[in-house]
Amino acid sequence: MRIAIVNPFHYPYLGGIEHRIHHLSRRLACRHEVYVVTGRLPETKEIEEIDGYHVKRLPSFYLNVYNPPMIWTKGIETTLKELKPDVIDLHYRWARGYTSSVVSQNAAKVLTWHNAYGEGDGLLHSLSIINDMLFSRHREKFQRIVCISDFVARDLISRGFPVETLSVVPNGVDLPPDMNLKDEDDFILFIGRLVRTKGLRYLIEAMKFVDEKLIICGSGPERNRLERLVKKHQMEKKIIFLGKVSEEKKRQLLAKCKIFVMPSLIESYGIAVAEGMAYGKPVIGSRTGGLPDVIGEAGILVEPRNSKELASSINALLSDDGLRRDLGRKARERAKEFSWDKAAKMMERIYLEVSSQMNSSHSK
Repeated sequence: MRIAIVNPFHYPYLGGIEHRIHHLSRRLACRHEVYVVTGRLPETKEIEEIDGYHVKRLPSFYLNVYNPPMIWTKGIETTLKELKPDVIDLHYRWARGYTSSVVSQNAAKVLTWHNAYGEGDGLLHSLSIINDMLFSRHREKFQRIVCISDFVARDLISRGFPVETLSVVPNGVDLPPDMNLKDEDDFILFIGRLVRTKGLRYLIEAMKFVDEKLIICGSGPERNRLERLVKKHQMEKKIIFLGKVSEEKKRQLLAKCKIFVMPSLIESYGIAVAEGMAYGKPVIGSRTGGLPDVIGEAGILVEPRNSKELASSINALLSDDGLRRDLGRKARERAKEFSWDKAAKMMERIYLEVSSQMNSSHSK
């Protein structure tokens, strides 16, 4: 089977969608022919093979006003016609050129839905709602919509999406070797995009009442605003912004942090939380979106936008080594449920099913 996975961004651009595409593609490539069709970032190869799957990068124009940036790409429709895939999996809803190029193809089509319908805060939420309303006109062109969490599926069903067209395939994590839960340094960790929906403003407010260092990894349009807030509260020595970090640096930080915190206002899944759990770290996350589905009973859930509750939960873990390590053990055990191998097998079944359905309809 020839599979074309379509997304405007791919490695070396790092994000949750790109990680999912990479981990599934490298596993599917063991049995199938897999192509990732994407935009071409500066200083990247036009054609590349990564871990057995093929990457075709097309000429693109970027407008870097958000994270990820706006993008226009040439040649998507032509490239897909030349590839003649049995199935196409689209992972992005915010670039009309990608959508129109995919829905025009005479192939089985899957849409992987990564984010909440209308995700965003303030004006961005309104724009996102409009975008998703316009995009939803194309939903009947896709034989299957894959949701990355039960929360996303429930949300789409509440908006009238037919339940029989939806499948849930959660993200996975790579489990590191068995961890020494006592091997930790004195810092709290956040990893993610620096956008309003991550709720970092409330974590910074909470840190006024916490006697520990916070390391924030990631980039995005909120960084300057957040740094000004840190300066306002005179916490420049307590709260450190590292920007984007390498995968190796990320692994080192996950292995050494005392607590991983995700204070999101909305979160469809929370892959960074699952990664923290895989490293045996106690996690604190907002009681919103897909985070409760990921964390379960293996961490602490707090109300979004509640800095006092967030500070209280952080302090409770910092002051109790036994509780912190007990939750770390539970977190690591729960993380074992999120397997990339399992996700790849589920996606393979979906691709085979929709491809078979398409072939049957063509033979009639």
